[in-house]
Amino acid sequence: MRRISIAELNASAEELTNLRALLAAGGVAAIPTETFYGLATNPKSEGGVRKIVAAKGRDDSKAMPVLFASREHLAHVGITAPAALLDRYFAIWPAPLTVVLPIERPIAASRGLCSLGVRMPATRPLILLVESIGAVTGTSANVSGEPPLNDPDAVATVLGNRIDLLVDGGATPGGAPSTIVDATVDPPVILREGAHRWTG
Repeated sequence: MRRISIAELNASAEELTNLRALLAAGGVAAIPTETFYGLATNPKSEGGVRKIVAAKGRDDSKAMPVLFASREHLAHVGITAPAALLDRYFAIWPAPLTVVLPIERPIAASRGLCSLGVRMPATRPLILLVESIGAVTGTSANVSGEPPLNDPDAVATVLGNRIDLLVDGGATPGGAPSTIVDATVDPPVILREGAHRWTG
């Protein structure tokens, strides 16, 4: 496993190009979010998603959330929600709010479902990174059943031999995970209470 600071990564066109290539080839990186570290790969990469499943020891049928930075990213992963519905959430994002939306067809990260949880992360360095490399998975960096990790040294200890790159952003805030809302139904339903206070 290689380790690089998020500031160094964002400042280097070469490093960003290398990371895009790594994820496109099914590689996995740990990235700092506004809550905990997450495991990132190309959300359309079956190999990358399976590598995360193996690293976490999790149920392979569970969908993975996706982090994005623009409407174009949502279109790329196949989101089909009407613009008016998206406008509602873009008025909130960036925030620790994951919204489940319909997609045109299943992708690797959705694990057979025609819906996908998406979030614009509320941390500027990560948004800059995702703007450069495209949408990525953002499932928590931990072994399934264990607490999510917010310390990069802990990520290196627990998952270092199972991932390709650790993007070091220092200790993340931790606390509650992102709130998850299912917007495939009307009215939307809270699936998980979390760091964002959802008022409907």
